[in-house]
Amino acid sequence: MKQLSIVILFISLLNCAYGGIVQSDTLAKDTAVKKDFVSQMQDFAKQSAARSRLDYNADRAMVRQNEILEQIKRTNQRARAFLKNGVDSLQINSDLDNIIKWHEIAGDGVFNHLGTAQTNRNLTTTYNVLVGLSKDVATQKSRIDRYQTQLIQFRFALDSLSNDPSLFQFPTDSAELVNYIQQLRAVAVEISPVTQSLKTAIYNIQHIQTKINLELFRLNAHMEEINFYQKEIADRIFNKEFVNIWQPNTFDRPFSELLYYSVHKAYLVTVFYFKAHWGKFLFLILMVLCSAYYLTSLKKALTSQQEKSGEKADGLVIRYPVCSAIIIVCSIFQFIFPAPPFIFSALLWILSGILLSVIFRTYISQYWMRIWLALFTLFVLACMDNMILQASRPERWCILLISACSFCIGLYALINRQKQEELRERWILYPIGLMTAFTLIACISDIFGQYNLAKVLMVSGLLSVMITILFLWVVRLINEGLQFASMLYTHQEQRLFYLNYNRVGTQAPTFFYIFLVIGWFVLFGRNFYEFRQISEPLKNFFEQEHALGSYTFSISNLLTFIVIMIVTTVVSKVVSYFASDQQWNSKEEKHKRKLKVGSWLLLIRITIIVLGLFLAFAAAGIPMDKITLILGALGVGVGFGLQTLVNNLVSGLIIAFEKPVNVGDVIEVGGQGGTVKSIGFRSSVISTVDGADLVLPNGDLLNSHVINWTLGGYKKRMHIVLRVTYDSDLQHIRDLLLLIMGKQVNILTSPLPVVQYNQFAASAIDIDLYFWVRSLRDASQIRSDLMQAIHQHFRQEGIVIPFPQQDIHIASGPEKEGDRED
Repeated sequence: MKQLSIVILFISLLNCAYGGIVQSDTLAKDTAVKKDFVSQMQDFAKQSAARSRLDYNADRAMVRQNEILEQIKRTNQRARAFLKNGVDSLQINSDLDNIIKWHEIAGDGVFNHLGTAQTNRNLTTTYNVLVGLSKDVATQKSRIDRYQTQLIQFRFALDSLSNDPSLFQFPTDSAELVNYIQQLRAVAVEISPVTQSLKTAIYNIQHIQTKINLELFRLNAHMEEINFYQKEIADRIFNKEFVNIWQPNTFDRPFSELLYYSVHKAYLVTVFYFKAHWGKFLFLILMVLCSAYYLTSLKKALTSQQEKSGEKADGLVIRYPVCSAIIIVCSIFQFIFPAPPFIFSALLWILSGILLSVIFRTYISQYWMRIWLALFTLFVLACMDNMILQASRPERWCILLISACSFCIGLYALINRQKQEELRERWILYPIGLMTAFTLIACISDIFGQYNLAKVLMVSGLLSVMITILFLWVVRLINEGLQFASMLYTHQEQRLFYLNYNRVGTQAPTFFYIFLVIGWFVLFGRNFYEFRQISEPLKNFFEQEHALGSYTFSISNLLTFIVIMIVTTVVSKVVSYFASDQQWNSKEEKHKRKLKVGSWLLLIRITIIVLGLFLAFAAAGIPMDKITLILGALGVGVGFGLQTLVNNLVSGLIIAFEKPVNVGDVIEVGGQGGTVKSIGFRSSVISTVDGADLVLPNGDLLNSHVINWTLGGYKKRMHIVLRVTYDSDLQHIRDLLLLIMGKQVNILTSPLPVVQYNQFAASAIDIDLYFWVRSLRDASQIRSDLMQAIHQHFRQEGIVIPFPQQDIHIASGPEKEGDRED
């Protein structure tokens, strides 16, 4: 604006100057003056435009400089806060030092302090420890990498902002230049410590990162080396590894030292496994508590029922509910732990064995109790011996002693056929025979220096007997529990999640037996390296990715998808128990259940299915754009052939939201009455009064004229038609009928019963009786009782109920003459 005013003033002055010129100047002189004026104005305009551009650029640079300086300050503050709350380098170094120390302990007998030969147990335990260490190192590495990336990003942001070209555009005014230089100096002083701290932190982190990468490389290299050793042992399992047991050793290591390293490795492998699977441990404890609570409640309920009925139902699961719960849960849910260390599995087996000994105490004969205790004691000793990871002469004698005792006990149990008749489960003889054969071979192998083979056969033989006995008695305890539950809970109850034991049955299903058989082979096979050689290729086959166009998938992902959908369907089915088979419930329970779930059950089931479907897609790695293609294909299918199915599904949703009928309602559809048993995706089930289940599509149910008796509170108005003769006293009959209906306790007094005379019929007067009953289910019986009472009182009062009849009168006229002559 200032420049524009100067230009206007300059033009006005020129006009005044030229106005005073004498009009007598020649035309040529006027033309020259005009040309000089135009050139001067053009030069002035150019100079003004240049000065305007310089001022505009200076103002723009000043704004940009202020923005950059503010960004530098904010970035500097974030970087200072990040450095303050960053990782603790000292703690990380301390953790790395511990990992390196544990690595050295784990490598004892494998990479250092080598003996005459490697042992399979030491290699397996060392491998598990190294896997745990590698996971910890990988976690630290991921954390350090993220921290380093953030540090570099802060440093890059500060450097890029500090080198912005706009910061180097200095003002032309000296005062503004001094002020700007002071701002730069203040910012430089502020960011200099942070920049130096970032530089130092990046250097320290790179040093830690190098240390972590080196340790991770050592761990991976040692794990590969252990795999090579294990394969070598498996290939030479029948070769002689040590001298004969009676010959002197060429190398002896103190047994206390071997025991020290064995205990430390067992501790490390247990700690690492617990850290990786602590959620499964909590789940196992929760299942034990729930099972113990359920069996204890079952025992209390049975005891209370026995006191009332005088009957006595005795069983192991009732006598020892807590022990039974621990045995069942530990035996079944041990399979949720992937590749557990031997010490963890051994603790579960020993705990179950101790509790099973308590149950056996008063149940089996003394002979088989002694056999069991002897085998269980030998199994515990075998587990303790299996914890010793490196070979020694004392341990070889222990293996020989345990194997010899196991062989003798097994052989004694097999040859004593008279006592075999006392066995509750004769299947136990087969694993006892297997154990006898294995321990015999273990004795021979141990004597002649085949240490790894002897140890594996000894542990496997005793383990096969232990697992078989546990599984057989788990089945027995579960069957007992189901039998007592079916006997006690004859109807569904809220505290049992309305579970219908008439559907569950009194025995474990077939797939449960198959599951236990497969589990036995898995537990037995884990003792052999060959099992790993079989399982690893199978695992790789399931995890190997395949390409189908642009989509990649694996067999494990597909199986995960199928399993999630099956589990979702099962959960949806379990939820349906909340509204199924209501004939087992009292009226109060039905009313409570209807308020809690009702027709919302369908929405709950649909929600479960939808969530399960999306979870299955996510777990299988199927992208969401593929789901849109599937939905498009379903749309085409609906357009061609699924209209009826979709109509029924949508009708089910409308029923669930509008609630014209509810689960448990008494309705009439097309003259067919019954109780709504369930409302499903496609159809609803109505339990008729005849005991049959009517399956009605939801579309037909929604489009039909439905009478819902439940909405009116189960009350119903009944109608009876009577006939009396014309000579009857109508007022007396009215009073008598009202008196009869008033004496019926099941007939409501509000609204009052009504007696109306309808019409004069051909042979009687028609009377209509109207009355209300309390319960729709008792309406027919109340009607029958009332008719019987009316008939009895009418007979006592001499009131005649006529039946339809017609009187025919033949009238004869006067005779004609012709008729008389005839």
